[in-house]
Order: sequence, then C-alpha cells, then structure tokens
Amino acid sequence: MDKGLDFGIAPEIHGDAFHRSLFELAKRPDLHSFLEIGSSSGEGSTQALVSGIRTRDDRSDVRMFCMEISRARFEELQNNYADDGFVHCYNVSSIPAAAFPGAAEVERFHQVSERYRFRPKRRARKLTQTLGWLQRDLDYIAESGADGAGIRLIKQDQGIEFFDFVLIDGSEFTGERDLYEVIGAKVIALDDIRSFKCYNAHRILMADINYRLLEKRPHTRNGFSIFERVF
Repeated sequence: MDKGLDFGIAPEIHGDAFHRSLFELAKRPDLHSFLEIGSSSGEGSTQALVSGIRTRDDRSDVRMFCMEISRARFEELQNNYADDGFVHCYNVSSIPAAAFPGAAEVERFHQVSERYRFRPKRRARKLTQTLGWLQRDLDYIAESGADGAGIRLIKQDQGIEFFDFVLIDGSEFTGERDLYEVIGAKVIALDDIRSFKCYNAHRILMADINYRLLEKRPHTRNGFSIFERVF
C-alpha cells in the first residue's frame, strides 16, 4: 500500500485564533451534533472541540464524529479520545474518490491564484507538487479500502439530516465537495480558505443568504472562516 499518508503530522490549528474560536463554539448549548472532517491524530482542532464539549453539563447529549483517512493517524485519534464517550471516529474518505476534482480543475485554480504570487518556473513546480498530492490521495484511498461517501455514511448511521456544527479541514481537494454534503448545518467552519481546499467553499457561503459570516481571519495560516445559518 502507498504509505504516503501513514505518518504523523504536527497539529496546525493549535494555539491560534481558530483554535480558540472552535473551543468557544463547542461550548454552545444549542450545538449537539459535531462533524470534523480531517481530524488527523486529534491534537489540533479536535482537541479544541473536545475540550469545549468537556466543559458542558449536557455533554452526554453531545455526539462528535471525527473523520480521518490516514490509518496511522486514525489509530492515534482513537487512542487519544478512547475515554470520551461522545467522540466517534471514522476511518473513511469524506467523499468517494470518483467525486474528487480532476487535474484540469486543480490546474485552472493554480493558474489564477498563483499568477501574481510567483514567477512562472516556481508556479510550475508548485503545480507539479500539488498534482502529485492529488494522485497520492487518490492512490491511498484506492489501496486502503477507505473509499466511500463518508459524510453520507455517518448521516445514515446516526439518523442525522443536518449537523449542528461542521469543520471542513480534510483533503486539500475536497473542501467544496464536502460543503455540498453538509450545507444546511447550523454552523460551518472552514480552514485554508486561501488554498484550493476551501477557497470555493468560502465564496459559496459568502454568497448564500441563508448564512452570515461570524468570523474571518485570512492571514491565520491559509485563512479560516466561520458561518452560521440564519434561515
């Protein structure tokens, strides 16, 4: 099997404004079903959300669903939160591999987003690297047996039509597709809104009259934003 994703990585959402916002959101008494897409080993955003939920008197009524495609990180995730009964971990892709964007779509994004940031040779190297990541993700899904519509699976398993809270921070290539599966959630948080991952997801929610922007920090790493449904 391709081991490209089977290694630990340091948490990115840690000790910053996004981490603090997730902690505060997790304490809200009107939020009971949480979905985190891209939990890694659980030391970043997962830790923020779980810590907030732990403070709640009604935490026995809360359910948090964590998705992680990497088997190695998934096993660490399970171990880290084995004592938190409200945490449920899934080792599955958020969307099927067939729903991933193609290389042409990724290339078009890079041509526009990187046009004024880098010289042509560096742009070409970055695109080659990004397309390599795309193929790595697809190869891993195919060989790991974790292919599937993970978000739909959780909804069906748990009898959930709309989650109360969703964090989209999975594969670099699935943010927009993930949003299509969770739109309608009460609160939606996006990481990496200045990269391919959630660039379009952020724009879609900005234009959606059913949502209002709660917070946006474009210069925290690759940017994050948080939206709340108003209708």
